[in-house]
Amino acid sequence: MFDAASSPGQNRRPLPPAQPPADGVPSPRTPVSAPRSERRTAAGRPGRGRDAFFDNAKYLAIVLVAMGHAWEPLKGDSRILEGVYTVVYSFHMPAFIIVSGFFSRSFDMRPDRLKRLITGVAVPYVLFETAYPLFKNLVTGSHEEISLLDPWYLTWFLVALFVWRLTTPVWKLVRWPLPLAVGLAMLASVTPNIGDDLDLQRVLQFLPYFVLGLCMKPEHFQLVRRRWVRVASVPVFAAALAVGWWAVPRMNTAWFYHRDSAQELGAPWWCGPVMTLAMMGCSLVLTACFFAWVPRRHMWFTALGAGTLYGYLLHGFLVKFGDYRGWFEHPSLHRPLGEILVTLLAAAAVTVLCTRPVQRIFRFAMEPKMEWAFKQDAAELARERQKQREKVGV
Repeated sequence: MFDAASSPGQNRRPLPPAQPPADGVPSPRTPVSAPRSERRTAAGRPGRGRDAFFDNAKYLAIVLVAMGHAWEPLKGDSRILEGVYTVVYSFHMPAFIIVSGFFSRSFDMRPDRLKRLITGVAVPYVLFETAYPLFKNLVTGSHEEISLLDPWYLTWFLVALFVWRLTTPVWKLVRWPLPLAVGLAMLASVTPNIGDDLDLQRVLQFLPYFVLGLCMKPEHFQLVRRRWVRVASVPVFAAALAVGWWAVPRMNTAWFYHRDSAQELGAPWWCGPVMTLAMMGCSLVLTACFFAWVPRRHMWFTALGAGTLYGYLLHGFLVKFGDYRGWFEHPSLHRPLGEILVTLLAAAAVTVLCTRPVQRIFRFAMEPKMEWAFKQDAAELARERQKQREKVGV
């Protein structure tokens, strides 16, 4: 980068270099970069701009999220579908959150990053937390109240990402961040008094996955790319599906949502810490198997990885619309062919919602610039002046 101290007539300290965006779901306008020592792809080769592996992982994870939401109204009539649903729910959000934590490693309290956190996470939360109940009122004629303290449907993730991101400097400061995060998750699982405000149960119970992502380095993702891991993941997934089918009548699926304490699920308090550790172990094994099969090369869907937050928040309107209209109650959808059709439609819909045209339409809500709301950062102004000088050759 151009150094102001080396320019003739400039006698001042060099400015800090531009940093990668500290967003768990990077902006499609902003390529992800890493420190020079880490500027290698997950395949171990030098990378330029966005890493195809991570974009592929985010896209595939968000497709699984959409499928899971589409299966929810149908799974009660099919033990096989509910077993698959259980397996998918055990790792799809942990995988997404780990990647979010990985891309939050450089976050600090620098003004431009705080601004990005507000415009890319807090503002969309307020807008969609308002839009979802209004949408329900419009479609059903109900009178759902708007509450910014009680995340509605999918918006809990924005609250969680905001809290996790703000606490990132703390996790980078403490000596044993991951054991501390796991301890907090275990305590949350036995604390029913946390209540529903800001969905703090989920924030705390999913916290270890975010902190794990913060602690990871690019080479850690290379470990799961080994051939033997790919081979081993096949029987592991097969065993997971068998266990999921077996557990359907024996286990409360709500454990996978991480939104309630053990007492609220009707279990003894000690089940909370035990289930936290057991489910985290299972989730990490299945997440590693999932990452093992994520393509490393550029695929037809790689570019869609930059728009996964769009797909995540927008597909909820489609699922809820179908639910409000009673579409999922149609008998044909509760048969194998109907379940396959719903699965394909969910995958296709979320794919479309991740595309660039959709991003351009909804960017005002997902990535508003809001320059009018912020003071101009002096360091950012100076960097812009440097870029202008570089263009004119000064």
